[in-house]
Amino acid sequence: MTDDLQALKTETDAALAAATDLRAWDAIRVAVLGRNGKLTALLRDLGKTPPEERRERGAALNRLKEALTGAIDARKAALDDAALEARLASERIDPTLPPRPRETGLVHPIARTMEEIAAIFGAMGCTVSDGPDVESDWLNFGALNIPAHHPARADHDTFYLPARSPAAEREGQTKLAPPVLRTHTSPVQIRTMLTQPPPIRTIVIGRTYRADHDATHSPMFHQCEGLVIDRDITLGHLKGCLTDFLRAFFGIADLPVRFRSSYFPFTEPSMEVDIGWDRKSGELGRGSDWLEILGSGMVHPRVLANCGIDPREWQGFAFGMGVERVTMLKHGMADLRPFYESDIRWLRHYGFNPLAPTMLHEGV
Repeated sequence: MTDDLQALKTETDAALAAATDLRAWDAIRVAVLGRNGKLTALLRDLGKTPPEERRERGAALNRLKEALTGAIDARKAALDDAALEARLASERIDPTLPPRPRETGLVHPIARTMEEIAAIFGAMGCTVSDGPDVESDWLNFGALNIPAHHPARADHDTFYLPARSPAAEREGQTKLAPPVLRTHTSPVQIRTMLTQPPPIRTIVIGRTYRADHDATHSPMFHQCEGLVIDRDITLGHLKGCLTDFLRAFFGIADLPVRFRSSYFPFTEPSMEVDIGWDRKSGELGRGSDWLEILGSGMVHPRVLANCGIDPREWQGFAFGMGVERVTMLKHGMADLRPFYESDIRWLRHYGFNPLAPTMLHEGV
């Protein structure tokens, strides 16, 4: 081995011996074997060597490359072993120590609110109904007496899915309205009336979808709706049911509740429901201001007829509310977006103990 090759080997061996971590090792590897490394430069200059010396020098360079590659790989293995030993030493567990307490999971505020709603209405004799997230245009709009020109049917408010499959198009089924991601949980009310004869007492809690997104709206959110169908149902039953629910849910026995005339295609008469609050402090049940909280009304006779229920014999009421909205009001939350950001710090603050039962308030 010539002097320059011997010097490169000696220099590399010394540098490898001094390398104490993988970063220093990698710098040596690149300096020797990299594209612009010292050994690479010697191999590149082999063509400039006189022909009578080229064969011998090429063989020496190949031997040097094998030796340096082996030394570099061996040093990496040694550094890896040393790093593993250090990690094992630092992470060694003392089996004689008492176990550290495990952090338990928490119930999301939305899930907790749905449990509370189901418990309160369950005490009133209501069952819980469920249905699919993708609905037909008829169940989502038509059966609910929502006309074709209603703004809720517009593309900028509703998520429409592809109209028909290629097979359906070949069969000429192109005139059918496209399915939608349900804009409310009301289609489940229709499904219930179509499959279950009256009397009916049920609530529907689930996901809904609308094209809206800001601090108080989300493209996906949760709704709770109620439906009661029986003989001789009146507005008095509706007012008593919702007043008891709101006072139980917010834990305010004297919570002011106001029913205000409104309009919905699927109820007649229709009413907005307001609760008393203080606009300045945000405190519920105090002050002289009113806050709209949900919509309600007597089920429209046309909706009953669409479901095969004789409106001359049966009548009832329905109502609907946003689960996120009542959750934010109850717990003093100002922004809807953290509900879906999966921030564990937020959940630790607002989450609920999964072992704590949902308590019914007195008077329900």
